Parts: sequence; C-alpha cells; structure tokens
Amino acid sequence: MSDVIRKSVGLGVAPNLADYAAYKRQFTWARARQELDGLPGSQGLNIAYEAVDRHAHTVRAIHAAIRWLARDGSKREFTFGELSLLSNRFANALSSLGINAGDRVFALTGRIPALYLAALGTWKHRAVFCTLFSAFGPEPIRQRMNLGEASVLVTTPALYKRKIIPVRADLPTLKHVILVSENEGAPPPNTLSWDALMEASSDAYTIAPTRPDDIALLHFTSGTTGIPKGAVHVHEAVVAHHITGKLALDLHPDDIYWCTADPGWVTGTSYGIIAPLTNGVTSIVDEAEFDAERWYNILQNHRVSVWYTAPTAIRMMMKAGLDLVRQHRTPDLRFLASVGEPLNPEAVRWGVDAFGLPFHDNWWQTETGGIMLANFAAMDIRPGSMGKPMPGIEAALVAQDKAGRINVIENPDEQGELALKAGWPSMFRAYLNQSDRYKTCFADGWYLTGDLAKRDCDGYYWFIGRKDDVIKTSGHLIGPFEVESVLMEHPAVAEAGVIGKPDPVAFELIKAFVSLKSGYAANEELRRALLAHARHRLGAAIAPKQLEFAQSLPKTRSGKIMRRLLKARELGLPEGDLSTLETST
Repeated sequence: MSDVIRKSVGLGVAPNLADYAAYKRQFTWARARQELDGLPGSQGLNIAYEAVDRHAHTVRAIHAAIRWLARDGSKREFTFGELSLLSNRFANALSSLGINAGDRVFALTGRIPALYLAALGTWKHRAVFCTLFSAFGPEPIRQRMNLGEASVLVTTPALYKRKIIPVRADLPTLKHVILVSENEGAPPPNTLSWDALMEASSDAYTIAPTRPDDIALLHFTSGTTGIPKGAVHVHEAVVAHHITGKLALDLHPDDIYWCTADPGWVTGTSYGIIAPLTNGVTSIVDEAEFDAERWYNILQNHRVSVWYTAPTAIRMMMKAGLDLVRQHRTPDLRFLASVGEPLNPEAVRWGVDAFGLPFHDNWWQTETGGIMLANFAAMDIRPGSMGKPMPGIEAALVAQDKAGRINVIENPDEQGELALKAGWPSMFRAYLNQSDRYKTCFADGWYLTGDLAKRDCDGYYWFIGRKDDVIKTSGHLIGPFEVESVLMEHPAVAEAGVIGKPDPVAFELIKAFVSLKSGYAANEELRRALLAHARHRLGAAIAPKQLEFAQSLPKTRSGKIMRRLLKARELGLPEGDLSTLETST
C-alpha cells in the first residue's frame, strides 16, 4: 500500500470540514463562539448549559444523549431533557451542602451515569469538576485531592472502602463524600447517599452568570518530578470542545458516537462528555473494561457511526486478529479516530483491512484541552502523521537560542519543538499553585509542548518524541516512535517500546522492549529475526542494538507506553510518579 491513504467519507456523509484551506482562511474563534447559545440574558458562557440545557429547550429534548451500557449487559438511555433535569438536581444538592462557586468536586467512579450527572451539575453550580481514575490507589488519590483542595467526592461504596477510608483522615478539605450505591441500606458513617440527595433536590435550577474565564475543570497530569500537575481549564473551553468535535471528529446530529476513554483522562471529559453533548449526538458509554468481542458487538449492535479510541486498544484488537472482526457487521461505521499516543502506520492501515476505513490520528495534550492537530475526514491520510493544525490554531516548529528567544523553523522535514500560538479557548490557564512551572511552558507568545516533531512540504506534522525521549546515537537524533513503528510491522509484535541507553562510543544505543502476539514464543531465534527486520528497515545506524521480550509494557491509563519507566528500570534510576500506571507491570 502506498504511503498515502486517499480520503474516503463513509456512507456518503458530507464532512463538516470539506475544504481545509478555505475553512481555515475564514475561521475565527469569535465565529465558532456564535455556534453556541450562551446563557439566557447574555449572562455568560457555561459548559453544562451548552451541553444539555440549550438542547432541552428544543425538540431535541427527547433525543437520546447518553446510552449507558452496564457491565451486566443491561442498558439505560438518557435524553437531553432528562440530563438537564437530573443535573439540575445535583446542582441543587451541592447548594444544599453549602458548596459554592469555585469549590472542588471530585469523582472517583467507573463509567456510571452518576459521574456524568455530577460533572454537568457541578458546572451548572459553577464549582470545579475533577475526575480520578478508579484504578488509582489510595496514595495518588490522597495526593491529587489535597493538591486540588477537594470539598466533595462522589464515589461508590466499594471504592470508598478500599481507597478512601485508608486516607480520609489525611484529606483536611474534604467536607462530603457522596456514595452511589445499588443497595438500599443506609450509607456508612460520615457519608451521604447519592439517591437520597438527588430525591430530595428540586429539578429546577437557574445557572448563575458565568464568566468565560471561570474555572470549570481540573485535570492532573503526571510530571517527571513525581509531583502531579493540575492543569486548570475554564468554561470558555467549551467553544473549542464543540468546534473540534464538529471538525476533527466530524460529528453530525444523527451520529451514534462512541468515545472509549475513561473520563479520568482528559479525552474522556472533553470528547466523552462535552463535545458530543454540545453537538447533540447520542453517546455510547460502556461501563465495562476492554474486551475485543464486546467492543465488536457494541459497534455492530448499537450501530456506531463515529468511533474515537486509543492506540493501545487498536493494537489489542489487531492482536485478536481479523477473523473476529469479520464475524461482525458494522455498516453504519463511517469515521474512526485515535488519540493518546502516535498511531503506528500499521494500525492506520489495519483499520482499512478490518473496517474498510482508516483510523484518523490526532494530537493534543491535557494542557491544550482539545484537539490541536488532526487528520480530517476530507483529508488524505499519511499513515504515521498527526495531520494538520485545527482552524484557529497556529502551529510551528521552534528552537530556543541560549538567551531563550524563539526561532521558528521554516524548512520542511527539519526537526523542532512543536509550539502553538497561545490564546485558543481550551488552553490551560494555570498549573494549580505552580505559577513558575506554568511560565516555563511559554516563550515569546508560544506554548511549548515539549514534543519534537517535523513538518513535511505539504504541511503534515509528524511526531518524533518527547524532548526527553529522543535518542542521540552516533550523531543521529532518533525518535523512538519511528523505531517502534517498524518493529510493529513484524507479524509477531504486539507492542514495542524503545529507549536510549548510555554508550561510551555512540553516546546512546537503542534498546527495544517487545511484547508478542499470541502464538509466538520468545526465543533467541525470534530476537535475532526482529533485530534483523529493524536493521533492514531502518539501517544499521539507527536500528536497535538490543532487544528484550516482555509480557507487557508499562502504560498509563490513557494508553501511552511509559518509556521513561522502561528507561528508569533499565538503568536503575528512580521511577518517579507511577500513579497513572495502567497496571503494576
């Protein structure tokens, strides 16, 4: 297959962004803002109002907003009208508890309806919402809730018992714990019942005036220092959430949309809650964890048309093989997208083999709040590329001189740090209580992403690696993603992670860690074959010199392979913050 996959718009649906260059020329954020209603009486901009209330006041009130699939196979649908009334109840419940605008409401649950209602009700009340992964242990939970000065926690009895009771005495700002329970019994001491609070609260609520720069969201992202960074986002971010959902994910009002991300990850909030609701689509929310056959059944039985998932999930589905895919029919599926880490070219092409459609990779960060670069529906795909900047986003590759001044790199295919001109609506406004750390992210009006990239002559951006991931060997700068992608082309490889190891001659040599697909045995013959394959594809100068088999590779809950952890373990260095580690690998 060639290195370009021609644009293909599934089911003949006209893409929202049909002409990239023309749309980008006429785009302004002010015009994007006009697609939203704003609070009645020009009282500002509130995420929850744009997500549900403005639909609830129209004929769309009876349209399904969320279709929740329980782990046991049962399901429940919530219309936009029902979401509006139920989130009003939670906003009133917060008011009855003495929670004020700006107070912090945390959620520690799985993907259950209460999480989504809590988010919407919190935003209506102008409090600040923060989700935590249910896989977190007590210590990272304690750390984040203290850093965020949590006033309220919504959780379940099981999670409360295992993860909150051990640290509750060390949470001085926590005033209320609300338990979501399927059981009828009285809640444990010093907790409140979700059902009782909701039943006692009115479903009438008027959102108070909300400034666009009022804080709405707090997302924690791990740092190499071991201290999580709390990225602060505001209500104005909804402008970017809405328009990027429309343009980058090509959401149309009649879509059945499935974002597989947990809301504990920024994707699960920006594109699992806000963007689909503002765009008026029906969202699938699956309580269960990944299972390939369950996922194929969801795609088939719920007639999913737009699917947004992560590279790890795609690789796991690849590992399960095409036979399983072909036991299911997905005629309604028209657009596939991926985010979390760069999507290997092989995975982009696999989408064509499996579904007749390529995966459209896109790039953004917790700090950007929304999609910044994307492969759009009407755009040819170059597998391995992050795509082109969103309309309204000015991207560049830059280098800093010794004085800290920014120099923009103009030459195609020259490496530099990916930078974005500051000022888009979903840009983070602070690292909570870490102003100096925040300031280091900006220079000369640019947000410095910490990601190294290159741009080809047609304006497509290509990820190379994090600044601290890039390997320098024998005078070459090597991005681990390039090496990992080549290793994954081998039929035996399920996942690959690459690091640089100190070397007295080459400065660094490249070592690969590989997990295998079922049916392949780790042995010396295969190790040599993989090294030879990489050497053949990459050349001896940049191919791995060492390769080690692993049962699995350490990943964050968002699916990113933790190369820094592989390197720390290899070199016997401190492992740093492990709170976002997917498993105890």
